[in-house]
Amino acid sequence: MITRFAPSPTGPLHLGHAFSALKAQDMAAEAQGQFLLRMDDIDASRARPEWDAQIQDDLRWLGVTWHGRIWRQSAKLALYQSALHRLSVRGLLYPCSCSRRDIEAAASAPQEGDGIAAKPRFGPDGRIYPGTCRGRPMASQLPGDAIRLDLSKALPPEPLAFTETGPAHAGRHIVTAKHLLEQIGDPVLARPNLPASYHLSVVIDDATQRVSDVVRGEDLFEATFLHRYLQYLLSLPTPRYHHHRLIRDEDGKRLAKRDDARAIATYRADGASPADVREMAGL
Repeated sequence: MITRFAPSPTGPLHLGHAFSALKAQDMAAEAQGQFLLRMDDIDASRARPEWDAQIQDDLRWLGVTWHGRIWRQSAKLALYQSALHRLSVRGLLYPCSCSRRDIEAAASAPQEGDGIAAKPRFGPDGRIYPGTCRGRPMASQLPGDAIRLDLSKALPPEPLAFTETGPAHAGRHIVTAKHLLEQIGDPVLARPNLPASYHLSVVIDDATQRVSDVVRGEDLFEATFLHRYLQYLLSLPTPRYHHHRLIRDEDGKRLAKRDDARAIATYRADGASPADVREMAGL
């Protein structure tokens, strides 16, 4: 078994992060496997070396140790560019100049002939893209354009499957062409300021690092259907998935990096021990 923890160094490690890291490490240790640390630092505009260092320090304080060197996405851009090139030569990509406002307006416009506004549809990336720029050739790409994947051009001939071991969704899940078209839509795979989207980079990283079990929060469960499809397109192996519960505040909202009151550094400063943090996280 090989598990991993992949935080973004854009803010402090909080209680929800600690839960995920400890869960992934515990699963690997129980199976006498390996636990890897990966920094999702591909967004150079937000990633900071000081947060990278703080995350490592907090993890060590928690008793989390990792196998080998830290994988940093910022050093692996050639992998993502190679995958984009492979998809592009197959005619599966197109440039998109739509802003979020454009997408919102097009997606909610009245249906032709009935004058009734479309029911909002959301996927792993928010509002499902209505296909406004679909059909544009890559040669028409302009500065500022995003790169989208045209799902309709490479739908799998047979349903795809992945295995989930987390408590909320345990079992075998099927990815159909209908689900891809209706529940996901054409995803963004790259932007001018982001060499690869989370969805593209995570499947490449997991495959290259030979991750056997992806351990992450249940808020990413729906994205797994897209990840399984990308694995199919790029001929990558499919790991098992374990989507764990989220740590939430008193109002039921999942913790975010801006929630400094739940930052591990804050607990440390207040005199908490690693055992205290484990107990607070429900481990």
